[in-house]
Amino acid sequence: MTHSVPRIESVNVGVLCVLPGVRNAQPTGIVKRPVAGPVRVDRDGLEGDHIGSVRDHGGPDQAVYVFSSEDYAWWEESLQRRLEPGIFGENLTVSGWDPVAARVGDLWEIDGLRLELSGPRIPCATLAARMGIPTLVKRFAQANRGGAYARVLHPGTVWAGAAVEVVQAGEENPKIHELFALWHQKEKSLELIRRALASPVAWRARIDLERWRSRLEGAGRCG
Repeated sequence: MTHSVPRIESVNVGVLCVLPGVRNAQPTGIVKRPVAGPVRVDRDGLEGDHIGSVRDHGGPDQAVYVFSSEDYAWWEESLQRRLEPGIFGENLTVSGWDPVAARVGDLWEIDGLRLELSGPRIPCATLAARMGIPTLVKRFAQANRGGAYARVLHPGTVWAGAAVEVVQAGEENPKIHELFALWHQKEKSLELIRRALASPVAWRARIDLERWRSRLEGAGRCG
């Protein structure tokens, strides 16, 4: 196992709002802003944060969304614009964290708060509308810089400036960026799918993984 010490640069929460200029738009909590001081975090996420579509977002397995400051810098250069913390809809903007090395099952310790990474964030049209970039979903898929979801194993508080101790999961667990890529590949890796299903991956992701495994295993049967 390896250890690193990232830092929370911004804690972001959102209120429900309707994005302007979106046809048949429903209230969304994707518009998140930095908040000052400590914020309580429990199994359902950050206190004061709001979720629009609870069918597709949030829940215990996707309670906290994290995004790296280094990926922010990459996106700023790619999009040629200044990006404020929380604009991707993340709860925690984190510096010194390497998303490429991150695995499902990685543990984050922030004082008494304990998080477990549960899978990639798969972008949707709401993010593209939030950013005002219709092609953003495709660009996210190509860039594979989408951050990660986490579940809360032990509640606590988080604040800007807090240090994070990361305990990385074993190599048998898939990396977050491998799973993100899997969602956008036409040809799926059965080996990767099996590894993901054996890991503590989020239940929404598990639904797709189970479906893909059944299809691929069924395709290999004769008679």
